[in-house]
Amino acid sequence: MTEAYCVKCKKKQEMTQAKEVSMNGKGGVKRRAMTGICPKCGTKMFRILGKA
Repeated sequence: MTEAYCVKCKKKQEMTQAKEVSMNGKGGVKRRAMTGICPKCGTKMFRILGKA
């Protein structure tokens, strides 16, 4: 499981339903990110990873 910061809970949580997505970074460089859901409050969580 991937750990990310939940803005609503204001602490790091383990993401549920985590999946890797690709996003456009500065200069058109592809960046990897993980997106999932907070298990406590159900808010969408997001964590930026290294370059693709």
